[in-house]
Amino acid sequence: MTDPMTRIAEALERLAPPPAPPADPLAHPAYVWRGHSLAAARAFAPLPLKLLQGMEPQRDALLANLQRLADGSAAQDVLLWGARGTGKSALVKSAVAAVQAKGGDLALVEAVTQHLDALPELFALLAASDRPFVIFLDDLGFDAAGDARALRSLLEGGAEARPANTRLIVTSNRRHLIPRDIAEQASAINPRDSVDDSLALADRFGLSLGFHAIDQDTYVHIVRGYAEAHGLTFDPAEAINWATRRGSRSGRVAWQYVVDLAGRSGKSL
Repeated sequence: MTDPMTRIAEALERLAPPPAPPADPLAHPAYVWRGHSLAAARAFAPLPLKLLQGMEPQRDALLANLQRLADGSAAQDVLLWGARGTGKSALVKSAVAAVQAKGGDLALVEAVTQHLDALPELFALLAASDRPFVIFLDDLGFDAAGDARALRSLLEGGAEARPANTRLIVTSNRRHLIPRDIAEQASAINPRDSVDDSLALADRFGLSLGFHAIDQDTYVHIVRGYAEAHGLTFDPAEAINWATRRGSRSGRVAWQYVVDLAGRSGKSL
């Protein structure tokens, strides 16, 4: 007769099976790090770079930096900051794919930002490989300067700083990642110390790329690029009205308009 404790243990194992082994860090173009497990991205098909309009200077700077990383040369950690919906995240993925298309052995690892404390574990895993990796932290922000200190030490100066074959790319709606608390600064013994602490994380990024709200002509230009790529015709006035009703002109709104246009035309994207 099977021991009751053995049956209970076996039942628990079925309910909570052991975690899957980490994905081979040499085998895939993109991965997801969810805290303690490296998994291959199910589908990595970013937009072609030519469809990302209105960000040419940022595109060129990011591409050059990623190409250096892929070539084994010195490269910077990168902060992409600015208005929401301006294509920061899309540019990161498209730029990595563009370097890969040119033969660069560069991989993207998107890390869930709620598990920043597990980044040293990820670094240890990737350090065993000679392959270059982009660690992508999307839409990162901290409520207080103290919350950001662990990431600062990983970027520079800590005992477990990131390995040489990895660079961090971070997107944020905040230029300094941490909101400036005017009341806190006013009450500080030395207000300058409070400001310096808030800026210290952003200063760790050697390349900082700003993204700003776009004008109407650029918005229509972006819509036109998406529409032509998918064989759609559009009315610029209608596209502008779409953005006006949403209170925003951005690459994201342009894409949403094209999705709606395709749906009304009976097409899929």
